[in-house]
Amino acid sequence: MMDWTDRHCRVLHRRLAPHALLYTEMLHANALVRGEAGRLLAHDREEHPLALQLGGSEPALLARAARVGVDHGMDEINLNCGCPSERVQDGAFGACLMREPALVAECVAAMRAVVPAAVPVTVKCRIGVDEQDDYEDLERFVDTVARAGCTVFVVHARKAWLKGLSPRENRELPPLDWPRVFRLKREHPELTVVLNGGLSADADIDAALARLDGVMLGRAAYHTPWRLAQLEQRLFGTPLPDRRGVVAGLRGYVESRLAAGDRLPSIVRHWLGLAHGLPGARPFRRILTEAARRPGAGWPVLEQALASLSPALVEAA
Repeated sequence: MMDWTDRHCRVLHRRLAPHALLYTEMLHANALVRGEAGRLLAHDREEHPLALQLGGSEPALLARAARVGVDHGMDEINLNCGCPSERVQDGAFGACLMREPALVAECVAAMRAVVPAAVPVTVKCRIGVDEQDDYEDLERFVDTVARAGCTVFVVHARKAWLKGLSPRENRELPPLDWPRVFRLKREHPELTVVLNGGLSADADIDAALARLDGVMLGRAAYHTPWRLAQLEQRLFGTPLPDRRGVVAGLRGYVESRLAAGDRLPSIVRHWLGLAHGLPGARPFRRILTEAARRPGAGWPVLEQALASLSPALVEAA
C-alpha cells in the first residue's frame, strides 16, 4: 500500500472503523534513520492503534528504524516480507525475504531487542515464493521467525512470483489458498495468524474469523472505504455513521492540514470511493478530482461534493 495509506487516508479510515488496527504505508528503514522520520511518521492522535510497516533486510538498520518508530508513538512494528514489486526486490527486501528465513529471524531479533515488550514486532508474508511453494516451506519460514520473537503473522494467501508477474498480477493471478493459512493456525495455535488476500464478502470474513485471529483488508478497504464502516457495525456493534456526516466531520482536520501547507487533492484523493454505489457518486468523484485542484480550493469545494449526494439516499445506504 505504498503511496496509499498516508495520514490523510488513515484519518478517514479511523472515522469509519474505530476498532481497526491501521498500518502506515511501507517505509524503508533507511529513510527513517537518515532524518526523514518526522515527515514520514507524522500522524494524528486519533489514528491509534497504528502499526509501522517497515521494509528492509539489514538487522541493525531495521533495529534503529524500529526504535525511531517507537519514539514517534507507533503501537506495532511490522516487517514486510510480502511485497513483490521490482523496486522492492532490487532493494533485497519484501517477498524475496521468504527465501531467507534465518535473515528474517535476525531482523526480528534485532528489532525485538530494542523495542519495548509491550510493542509487538510482527511479520507480513506470503504463503510461498516462486518454486518455494509447499506448506512445509511456509511452516519452516514461520517456525524460524517465531523462534526469534515474532508471534504475529499476517499472511497474504497467495504465493509471489518474483519474475514474470507485475505487482498487480501477483495480487490476482496466483490462486488464493486460504486453507493453507487455516492449517498454519491449526498446527500453531500459540501464534496469532491474520489472513490477508481476496477478502471482502461477509461470508468469507466470517469463515476466516472462525478459524483465525483476524483479517486484513487492503485494496478492498481503500477502493470502497464504506465497507470498513459496515464491518465495524457488524463485528463490534458500532452504529453505522451517516456518510455525509463523516465527510462533514472532517472539516476541522482538512482546514488544519491546509493551514499546515498540505494540498487539498492530496487529502481528498482517498475519499473517491466513499460514495461507491450511490447515485451522485460520479459527480462526487469529479468534484474531488477536478475542482479540488483549482488554486485556493478549500472546504467550499467539499461542500459542493457533498451537495451532489442525496441525503436520503446516503442515509439509507
